[in-house]
Amino acid sequence: MKITILTLFPNMFSGIFDESIIKRAIDKKIVEINLIDFRQYSPDKHHHVDDTPCGGGAGMVLRVDILDKAIKENKTDNSHVILMTPQGTKYSQAKAYELSKYEDIVLICGHYEGFDERIRNYVDEEISIGDYVLTGGELGAAVVTDSIVRLLDKAINEESHLDDSFSNGLLEYPQYTRPVEYDGMKVPDVLLNGNHKLINEYRLKESLRKTYLRRKDLLENREFTKEELKLLEKIKKEEN
Repeated sequence: MKITILTLFPNMFSGIFDESIIKRAIDKKIVEINLIDFRQYSPDKHHHVDDTPCGGGAGMVLRVDILDKAIKENKTDNSHVILMTPQGTKYSQAKAYELSKYEDIVLICGHYEGFDERIRNYVDEEISIGDYVLTGGELGAAVVTDSIVRLLDKAINEESHLDDSFSNGLLEYPQYTRPVEYDGMKVPDVLLNGNHKLINEYRLKESLRKTYLRRKDLLENREFTKEELKLLEKIKKEEN
């Protein structure tokens, strides 16, 4: 996969992409990440990329002509172009899985007061990582990149993300490791007995419990299996 990030501040990504899973994925050539400073597409000698808003107002607005040129210079016929903006569709694990299937993604980082509305005509979709406003799209682009790369084949062990929170529509079950007992708190016995049928049932039940207690909204439109319904009834009785 190739991910191209159009940004005014490419150095913001250096620490993030030079460590951990993303760095290993780059080294293994699982993903190619290109950071493009779109100031280079400015036609004037001072490399201005913005201008005052038409009609007046505070701040500066990114110019459509410069971003259009930057997009065209960095996309291919297979590229999926994404604009990072608070007005976009809220990002989710399901979207991360969807994007991980593309061969080529271009992420555009807005900045300053915003961007010329006409830029929207040159992108395939708009994404927001949450209902808040950042100084620019760089952090959002980093989040999207990280969430995609970890899903790519051989980036990490597939089992490591199959049970992630939201992967199956539920929050992840509790995890434990050694020491078995610490400060009066003990690892649940069911996880120590080697009975994988009981372990899987326990994990499903606790995943449902966490979701029921913390994110009931995730259960509203869920199509439950018979086993899940039975476990959920037990959970409700235990918690009420």
